[in-house]
Amino acid sequence: MTSFPPRKGMSRQEIAETIDAILAEATLEEKVAMMSGRGFFQQFKESDNRWGGHPYRAGGGCERLDVPALYFTDGPRGVARGQSTCFPCSMARGATFDRDLERRIGEVMGIEARAQDCTLSGAVCINLLRHPAWGRAQETYGEDPYHVGEMGAALATGIQTHNVVATAKHFAVNSIENARFKVDVKVDPRTLREVYLPHFKRTLDAGCASVMSAYNKLNGEFCGQNRVLLTDILRDEWGFEGFVHSDWVAGVHAPYGAAAGLDVENPEPLVFGDKLVAAVNSGGVEPEVIDRACRRILTTIYQFASREDPYETYTLDMVASDEHRSVAKEASIKSVVMLKNDNLLPLKVNDLKSIAVLGRLAKLENTGDHGSSRVRPEHVVTAYEGIEKALPPSTELLYAEETDLEQISSAAAAVDSVVVVVGYTAEEEGEYVPGDIALDPDVQAAVEEATDVQRSNNFAVGGDRRLLTLPSAQVSMIKAACEQNDNVTVVMISGSAVVITEWVDQAAAVLHGFYMGMEGGHALADILFGAVSPSGKLPFSVPEKESDLPFFDPDADEIEYGPYHGYTMFDRDADKTPAFPFGFGLSYSSFEYRALKTYKAPDGVRVSVSVRNSGRMQADEIVQLYAGFPGAAIERPVKLLREFARVSLSPGELQTVYFHVPYSDFTYWNESNGAWVMERGVHRIYVGGSSKTEDLLVAEVVL
Repeated sequence: MTSFPPRKGMSRQEIAETIDAILAEATLEEKVAMMSGRGFFQQFKESDNRWGGHPYRAGGGCERLDVPALYFTDGPRGVARGQSTCFPCSMARGATFDRDLERRIGEVMGIEARAQDCTLSGAVCINLLRHPAWGRAQETYGEDPYHVGEMGAALATGIQTHNVVATAKHFAVNSIENARFKVDVKVDPRTLREVYLPHFKRTLDAGCASVMSAYNKLNGEFCGQNRVLLTDILRDEWGFEGFVHSDWVAGVHAPYGAAAGLDVENPEPLVFGDKLVAAVNSGGVEPEVIDRACRRILTTIYQFASREDPYETYTLDMVASDEHRSVAKEASIKSVVMLKNDNLLPLKVNDLKSIAVLGRLAKLENTGDHGSSRVRPEHVVTAYEGIEKALPPSTELLYAEETDLEQISSAAAAVDSVVVVVGYTAEEEGEYVPGDIALDPDVQAAVEEATDVQRSNNFAVGGDRRLLTLPSAQVSMIKAACEQNDNVTVVMISGSAVVITEWVDQAAAVLHGFYMGMEGGHALADILFGAVSPSGKLPFSVPEKESDLPFFDPDADEIEYGPYHGYTMFDRDADKTPAFPFGFGLSYSSFEYRALKTYKAPDGVRVSVSVRNSGRMQADEIVQLYAGFPGAAIERPVKLLREFARVSLSPGELQTVYFHVPYSDFTYWNESNGAWVMERGVHRIYVGGSSKTEDLLVAEVVL
């Protein structure tokens, strides 16, 4: 019997020859079977509809020929299997601006995926945050394409270190949750390439081996069967050689999706399978389409399976190990953004005789939404628990919830300092996952026809946020506490921006903590009590009011995405000022910038700047570089992020930071000739601690 199992150490030529032999031996039905997942509905039922209950077969595999399949697990807060390490959400990690940390987080995910029998990871979510109401904002890194691409590339690199295939999702322009199955996003070619695709290209150029298509339409066609997106751009323009698989159920609607460039339908062959075999036999889909898809799938499988592993074995005791939890805590600490501090923080723990921790979220294990990214760690350190463990036994600790304002006021009046924990949970934002598997009625009917899984009436919550302000009860709690105590710190838990204009002037200090992961309570205590300085920077702009943002409709059938949002929109519109700009974040220390220099090298612009810690505490600073353009030949943003670096400085220490900006980073997409073009003339280099112009040094360079 012919057999083609992969083996360690196979050369590229051996892999190619093996795949040629497999394709010559396999039947059409066996090839098409490799182009879909299998067994999900039964597994989902066996695990009582618990996502991540099994490794999910997700393409490849032919038992007769000993060809292995891929087995999928989700992310991006960690491996969505068992009791894995739960990291802060991706948006929180975006606030760290720390590539090295994100790569190490990816390594942890790769290790824990392998230890739980998974070889394909859906952790690399790099959709762009266009509007903070987007329910799945917490799953991506921010509003800027360069920043998102750098972080996504780092995560994918880490995951694939342990021979787990990383998939970049959701390709593309996916940033509305409730309408994701139907909305048609209209984007012109220049905006698409300059704003909504660069982060995908950066991640794939870093070696990310697969792509997950999005549910939504792009310019009239579903992304999972969009030839312009999956073939013309992804394969022909970018030269991507990996495979593309659909999102889970409803990711493709017609067999011609295979010809458009979709290689795998997940999780079951509802549209491919027998229908795709029939399309080939009837001449509707060419046999070469099937062979091409299988070659991409199998090449990826065999390349990863043949590589040497960093560890000899991957065992369950590696999951949520002490080392991995330590990385989670590091990420939590580095992600906290201090928005305001009127000389209140850090709190002197030994001088505190009493403190109140207020709000039901302070005691809630609140690590993010309950959709596909959910991780179920063995334990979660809440804000209250972290603060309690950091206090001396002699310190009085009070607690009250927002449902009782009289108790809130009484507690706030009775203590030296107050910490109020506010924000959202999976009820208010996140992936919109009802009790059934699919939202689309036609798709649900197909599921029921193919399986015995019936529609459930047990609907969950989540989805896009309807309001950008805090719930009224939480606002009342903040105001009541501030009326009774001048030393109030507000800690916000959310996946993206919150409009805080109504109450921010009353609080003495404000921290944005995001969804902080399993070690979040310990990290928060370290920040509050000064064991470490806050160092996170906002990965998005915070508006004064919602009307300052682009149009957003969570129920839209069609919407147009333009070239401006976030800080590029605030830079363009002089009548609008953000409450807090992109890249902003305070420290317990202070930093001075000087000596900005530029040099035109053959491969780009070399930039250096000196940064000194002018404060009294060891602290990290995130140095940001933006590029400005002549803007005479064509309208451009005032500036765009083009580099960043995280530096750690002792008090008084000075460090010179060096950047390289390739000339390609100054170009724009010319629609008339379909090419990237650089406008000649004076360009500007901005360097500093946030995107706010007043925070930046400026130098000019003629290109």
